[in-house]
Amino acid sequence: MAITEQPSTQNLHEATFQKLRSLLVEGKIAPGSKLNERELAESLNVSRTPIREAIRRLAADGLVELIANRGAIALQLSLEDVIHTFDVIADLEGFSGELAASNISDAALSELEALQYEMMASYARRDLSSYYKLNLRIHHLINQAANNPVLSHLFSQVNARIEALRFRSNQDGVKWEKAVEEHQEMLDALKARDSKRMRKIMIAHVQNKRDVVVQLLKAEADAVEIIK
Repeated sequence: MAITEQPSTQNLHEATFQKLRSLLVEGKIAPGSKLNERELAESLNVSRTPIREAIRRLAADGLVELIANRGAIALQLSLEDVIHTFDVIADLEGFSGELAASNISDAALSELEALQYEMMASYARRDLSSYYKLNLRIHHLINQAANNPVLSHLFSQVNARIEALRFRSNQDGVKWEKAVEEHQEMLDALKARDSKRMRKIMIAHVQNKRDVVVQLLKAEADAVEIIK
């Protein structure tokens, strides 16, 4: 009789972390919401132990705030925080893009091309969840290709604060199409080993994201005021 292999504790905890992270990034847990351990454990069909560990990791990554007497709260940034964070990320990504164009290996470039192909397939299906995950892998790979561990650490740390907002920025069809075009421009600049062009493209890409997000948040704030 075949025995069904049970997932290891490590795999279970990692899977729980990734599921909870996706819920936050994709806005299924709204910014400012409390993360209820019991409810999350029931919805993800796990015990509360991996939920607690996932919340601790998410707090370390900056997606969750641990507040005294309130517990774990999904990160909620002010409009000013959003603008400041995007401005920092624009410079970090511009620098990583510039370095990557000079340092990227042929193997990493081939991997980027493959990811770009997969991402375009997700875009064609209008599968935003899959598209965003591939998009994030591309940005991380470009950052790694810069071959600067300090830069990579700063990028991961700061970018975590705005991942949910970067995800939402592609929900507008026209803006999404523009982002896709910019990603092709990135790949072309990397193939040409054009550092200056790559830096310019990366900064403009992030600044465009910032403008879309700011417009979105202002519209939502105006809607709330109208309801009041």
